[in-house]
Amino acid sequence: MMSMDTDSPNSTTSSGSAQDTAQPVVRPVSYEPNRRGNEATYEVIEAIRRGETPAPTVHPEVDPSNAIINIEDFNLWYSETQAIHSVSMNISRGAVTALIGPSGCGKSTLLRSINRMNDLVEGVRVEGLIGLNGSPIYAPSVDVISLRKRLGMVFQKPNPFPMSIFENVVYPLRIDGERRKSVLEEACEKSLRAAAIWDEVKDRLKRSALGLSGGQQQRLCIARAIVADPEVLLLDEPCSALDPVATLKIEELISEISERYTVLIVTHNMQQAARVSDYTAFMYLGRLVEYGPTAKLFQTPALIETEHYVSGRFG
Repeated sequence: MMSMDTDSPNSTTSSGSAQDTAQPVVRPVSYEPNRRGNEATYEVIEAIRRGETPAPTVHPEVDPSNAIINIEDFNLWYSETQAIHSVSMNISRGAVTALIGPSGCGKSTLLRSINRMNDLVEGVRVEGLIGLNGSPIYAPSVDVISLRKRLGMVFQKPNPFPMSIFENVVYPLRIDGERRKSVLEEACEKSLRAAAIWDEVKDRLKRSALGLSGGQQQRLCIARAIVADPEVLLLDEPCSALDPVATLKIEELISEISERYTVLIVTHNMQQAARVSDYTAFMYLGRLVEYGPTAKLFQTPALIETEHYVSGRFG
């Protein structure tokens, strides 16, 4: 086993001046978790609990040149409470990236920051950069409505509108001014097929979407999210309110649509992250802890904290 140098993945750097802000540590990683005798020690987690912001371990397979979303030293506060601490990471284009971590670790807050949904929360302020295809999304000149059209969003609980299945799907196109029936019909069918629900609803498009099952409603919401052909699809725990059968269908759908879209998914289900994602980022108390290929994070993580979290031994 290769020995660790002094700049190990478990070293900690407390947050301070801008010069001292922790940046991602990109290095070849050998699996050698911190241990004292036979007992594992959570050096990184302990540092975070002390209020420090250790430099995260980022595996070298995360290629910044292929990033569709780049996050640099991003911080977010709800009034006086800081929820995100100096997060820097690149989301790879054309891949599925999962955000995991205990409840309250900031993963949903980070996801919602990417399409600026947190702007709607009173008292929120941010610092740092989030860029979409190289353009900063928090620049004063950014049209937030136009930005959200580029980022499809699906929430934890299915939220179909109280209207027909057809009108639910084409709603984003209608508010963009599209009125041509042939265009709307073609877009509706294309999106419902992509969301793997066309065969189930094609004969009842004029019926209320509220009559669908929970799993069908969530796939309908995915169809609505992709009808305008966004650059990224953001999924905030899309299966947490669904039964195992519906969850399996959503996971199969994620695998299929990832061939066309970049997907960023928040999930509390470790098995789901392992099944559907190409990359996984482990967060804790608003900090990025470890980020890399999903197979590595689940099989040979650099940190004992990551190993124990994904195996259910803490968190």
